[in-house]
Amino acid sequence: MPEDAAGITRVQLQAWRETYAHLLPAEALAAVQPGPREARWAETIAAGASGVWVACEGADIIGWASAGAGRDTDRPRARELEGMYVLASQYGSGAGQRLLDAAVGRAGAYLWIAEANPRAFAFYRRNGFAADGVTATHELIGTPVRILRMVR
Repeated sequence: MPEDAAGITRVQLQAWRETYAHLLPAEALAAVQPGPREARWAETIAAGASGVWVACEGADIIGWASAGAGRDTDRPRARELEGMYVLASQYGSGAGQRLLDAAVGRAGAYLWIAEANPRAFAFYRRNGFAADGVTATHELIGTPVRILRMVR
């Protein structure tokens, strides 16, 4: 729902700080403004081209996932997990698994992750994904980050 945009943005920015502190400059992480990102989330949700799911603890969003038909011209599967983040305080709670199950189920899918993200890599491997050897560089808040594709 578009009204989830603020909570999704809050989780996204906090999760970036928790997950990518070793990859991104602290000043870049601190400088990210939530307003424009929240507006993009509201537009994305309203457009409906990608599905968006949230995990909640009470009324608070603690994680989110988005998935769609795939943004790559050479997509290896028909469905892409476009993004998924859970707050570090919720690791081990099952929220990530519930989000993954809701977004892509057990079907074939693909995703991109930061190469230097061992926790996510292990999670996706446990769920049947494997790196297929395709890598790229993605710019995240002005910083190039090496990413790799995983496929199931």
